[in-house]
Amino acid sequence: MLGVLEGFVTIIVIIVLGVGLAHFKIVDLSGQVLLSRIAFFVASPALMITVLGGTDVSTLFSANLAASIGSVVVTTVLALILLRVVWRRSGAETMIGIFSAAYVNAGNLGLPIAAYALGNASLIAPMLLVQLLVLQPIGIAVLDLTTRPEEADQSRRRRLLRLVGQPFRNPLMIASLIGLILSLTGFQLPRVVNDPLHLVGGMAVPAMLLAYGISLRLGPLPGRGEPPVQIGALVALKLIVQPLVGFLLAKFVLGLDPLGVLAVTVIAGLPTAQNVFTHAVRFDRGIVLARDTIFLSTLGSIPLIAILAAVLG
Repeated sequence: MLGVLEGFVTIIVIIVLGVGLAHFKIVDLSGQVLLSRIAFFVASPALMITVLGGTDVSTLFSANLAASIGSVVVTTVLALILLRVVWRRSGAETMIGIFSAAYVNAGNLGLPIAAYALGNASLIAPMLLVQLLVLQPIGIAVLDLTTRPEEADQSRRRRLLRLVGQPFRNPLMIASLIGLILSLTGFQLPRVVNDPLHLVGGMAVPAMLLAYGISLRLGPLPGRGEPPVQIGALVALKLIVQPLVGFLLAKFVLGLDPLGVLAVTVIAGLPTAQNVFTHAVRFDRGIVLARDTIFLSTLGSIPLIAILAAVLG
């Protein structure tokens, strides 16, 4: 447990440093965007290639993956019932709400937590694969079809092809697939390639944490426009229901070891991913719903994950 808590202290210190950099105007929003883009497009893919390439592939397609899928499915179904049946939201708004309740911040926050707090960055891979290969493509397809139903059949075919190929244009997905291929084949990258990847990958975690801290200080506060009960329910699904389902599946159904239970529960308890807001803006649906859920789940996730680490670590 001590090692897990020390890992979280390291993470919090770097996040606080990011908050301080923003507060004292050393770094502004443009700097936060630059850090995030470098982390997303360059450093994180390099980290995933080196980490997954040196990981036994059996640990990726294991009970952890089943527990991650289960936590996403249960949370998605509950969110769907609330949004569509109880609150009568539109199809597109329902999808944004489902994203808000079940799509965890696996890239920006999950990777650092897995690397430093859990001791193995590859532990984030099962949830990352579930989201990039299943949840996101389905969600984007729903948003695309429900917000642009008037387009012609030929255009729809082009959109379908674009949606099918979308996960494979994501840098983290591409890097994860390369890492999986390296793991499956046992191929060792030459040093002239592997060493630069390790160096660049080392930028990923500090860059993401600094950007995260900057965004906490400079990001927008929740505003009015959405019923507080609905926002509260989505945040509760994200921070209570999803990690609880992950814990129950990991411990009592799949019988994972203590580290596996901790990893599944903590990763399921991550806040809503920031790219949910990007999708909301792109399709002009549920923008305030996504923004407020991201903000509140992000604030709530920090003490939650610390508590989970202390209890389960």
